[in-house]
Amino acid sequence: MQESGENYLETILILRERNGTVRSIDIANELGYAKPSVSRAVKLLVKKDLIVMEHSGELVLTEKGLEMANAIYERHKIISKFFVDILGVDKETADTDACRIEHVISEATFEKIKEYIGSSD
Repeated sequence: MQESGENYLETILILRERNGTVRSIDIANELGYAKPSVSRAVKLLVKKDLIVMEHSGELVLTEKGLEMANAIYERHKIISKFFVDILGVDKETADTDACRIEHVISEATFEKIKEYIGSSD
């Protein structure tokens, strides 16, 4: 999946945890994207069976979408934690960099960071 799709899934997960429900406008506001861009992305995610749009307009992650969103968000949290706790990077920079890296880092490298973080606690 492309980075943009992963960002949408992660954002839906975060907004759901924060607000309880998610609509397209919430994503547009959170990411600073135009409503038509969000609408196109939502249609693609629905087509890929990663989210469903309820009649109320609420966006809900499917089981497959939730699994992917959780994996992406885990990467973000672990990488950000590594940057802050181990490297001493400030939280804002760590979050920004983690957001970029989470989409391209290899599984092997991510697992090593995760292992290192676990052993340093």
